[in-house]
Amino acid sequence: MTTPETLRDSSGDLPADRFLDRELSWLAFNKRVLELAEDQDLPLLERVKYLSIFASNLDEFFMVRVAGLKRRIATGIAVKSASGSMPVEVHESVLARSHELMTEQSHIFRSELLPALVANGIEILRWEELTQDEQDTLTKLFNEQVFPVLTPLAVDPSHPFPYISGLSLNLAILVRNPQTHNELFARVKVPPSLPRFLQANKQRLVPLEDVIAAHSQMLFPGMEVVQQHTFRVTRNEDLEVEEDDAENLLQALERELMRRRFGPPVRLEVEDSVDEHVLELLISELGVTENEVFRLEGPLDLKSLMELSSLNRGDLKLPSFVPHTSTALAAVESASAPNVLEVMRNRDVLLHHPYDSFSTSMQLFLEQASEDPHVLAIKQTLYRTSGDSPIVDALINAAEMGKQVLAVVEIKARFDEQNNIDWARKLEEAGVHVVYGLVGLKTHAKLCMVVRSDAGKLRRYVHIGTGNYNPKTARMYEDFGLLTTDPEIGEDVAGLFNHLSGYATQGDYHRLLVAPGALREGLVERIEREAQFAKDGQDAQIRIKCNSMVDEVVIDALYRASQAGVNVEVLVRGICAVRPGVTGLSENIKVRSVLGRFLEHSRVFEFNNGGQLESWIGSADMMHRNLDRRVECLVRLGAADAQTVKQVLDLGLSDSSASWHLDQVGEWTRHYLDADGETLPDYQEQLIALHPTNRVQVSSTSPRKLENILNRVGLRSVR
Repeated sequence: MTTPETLRDSSGDLPADRFLDRELSWLAFNKRVLELAEDQDLPLLERVKYLSIFASNLDEFFMVRVAGLKRRIATGIAVKSASGSMPVEVHESVLARSHELMTEQSHIFRSELLPALVANGIEILRWEELTQDEQDTLTKLFNEQVFPVLTPLAVDPSHPFPYISGLSLNLAILVRNPQTHNELFARVKVPPSLPRFLQANKQRLVPLEDVIAAHSQMLFPGMEVVQQHTFRVTRNEDLEVEEDDAENLLQALERELMRRRFGPPVRLEVEDSVDEHVLELLISELGVTENEVFRLEGPLDLKSLMELSSLNRGDLKLPSFVPHTSTALAAVESASAPNVLEVMRNRDVLLHHPYDSFSTSMQLFLEQASEDPHVLAIKQTLYRTSGDSPIVDALINAAEMGKQVLAVVEIKARFDEQNNIDWARKLEEAGVHVVYGLVGLKTHAKLCMVVRSDAGKLRRYVHIGTGNYNPKTARMYEDFGLLTTDPEIGEDVAGLFNHLSGYATQGDYHRLLVAPGALREGLVERIEREAQFAKDGQDAQIRIKCNSMVDEVVIDALYRASQAGVNVEVLVRGICAVRPGVTGLSENIKVRSVLGRFLEHSRVFEFNNGGQLESWIGSADMMHRNLDRRVECLVRLGAADAQTVKQVLDLGLSDSSASWHLDQVGEWTRHYLDADGETLPDYQEQLIALHPTNRVQVSSTSPRKLENILNRVGLRSVR
């Protein structure tokens, strides 16, 4: 089997510097998000949302990736990354670039978004900017709702420096004893249970920490408040569960969740006005280094700007989008729900969320199956889902109706662990057979199988998707899903479920590629086959759509395919270690990225295959963790569905759609103007416009121009 280790023994003919750095590539992805916050063609509150997303993304990056770098440095693991850098070098580069991006984020907020908000009647003010009446209103609110939940924590010989929880917003307060004139330090945590921005008046908002600071004297009666500064700490919050604990995984994970609260700090954010002595105390007590301190113009924690999206200002947002039932399931919208199982008996159904409704397709499929008296069993993988999930409710309902129900639950899904533990127990209490997959592997595959008795014969109804079974995120995440009763796929999925829940070994599959083991090998084999087509003088093309492209084995296979003359196109949302356009290595590779109102999440692998188009969709990104440490699954589509996916890729990779282009040194350039200087149409808005039940005009593009573009890429019949 080809692995990253064997790769190093077989890649001597390729240049050593052929991979971009993974961590810097991730920061480049978040820079693209930040560019959307700067985009004046977007509605104002959409720009504010992107600024919030940038901040939230960076929080998670520090909690996981930067924390991992620090852990490797501390343990002395001096292994170079694929890009050739040592952990210390990568850590220094990441911190330097993060400083630049956070400074830019703060500048965009204060210099661009705040004035634009004011111009549209929305003000984010500091306490001293409020009128006396507004201050009086907030003082009353403070006394009634804020003061009772505050807990000042002093630091002195009898009070050690308090534990500062990760991502909490805090006030560092210096107070003076008027009798002894001694100055003392205290910390006040800004309550996360309260809104971050309080309304002083209609659409006049003030940060909660400002209101607390204005009334901090009430917390220290008899003392003088000398200084107060906001600060915020980010901690290592990645989980490590020992495999010896696998038999009692729930208990082991719950113990680790408790430990997570006390992970070491990896970043300290302070307002740039912070007193140097206060900062020295924070650095010393928290154990951070100078280059891990981020001095920023306030307010801190701009991910809280997401609260502004709840403002009733439709004029400052994109037009709302409501998904519609797939036309394959219902020719027209009607009051009666489509019979999903009946449709599946007659044809495969390819779903494209969120353009096709999740609730009237996959969710309805499972709900109808749970009620159907002819359904005997349901098997489902669950990686992330919502706490009040109708998917979980349908499984419980099926179990209560006497059906055999199996749920393969991945309770180690990062940052969803506690939620997954809670509803795993809820499923068990209802009689659902809950298993936690295979020791040492996360189950990331998106699979659902219903076994039904049809006229005395058992038939398997299968859903294989690229996204989680989560009705909430399905309205925001772009994903493909296949509903099918194909016997070969049904047999494959049944075997995979038996492998996950019992002692069955992983066997051969007809229409699936499964990780770990066969998925990377299967893709590399097809890449090499495409290279052979090119060497034989035939048209050869590979197109991949994914979230991340960093697996060295796959990338090297793509490099060799490019050298053979294969046209390689990659549409990636996040990180990408490929260096496109390098002479003699990758001049036939181009890499594009699309970001927008929906999170591009689907994974597609398309091969020209000598004119016999071959297309796969599934759960796997091109990363070590997906290919070596997770159970992942790709399914090969039928000819008609492969053509549909091809048309979607045509649009996403077209130079007539707005996107970012990657160059060989790792720089992304936004491509959003045509030769005439007109704004190129947004890829996602074009897909919205294409849905037969939702003919929406793309605001930045004339209807005639849009029609011309769609005709060129042949997308008129995509549904």
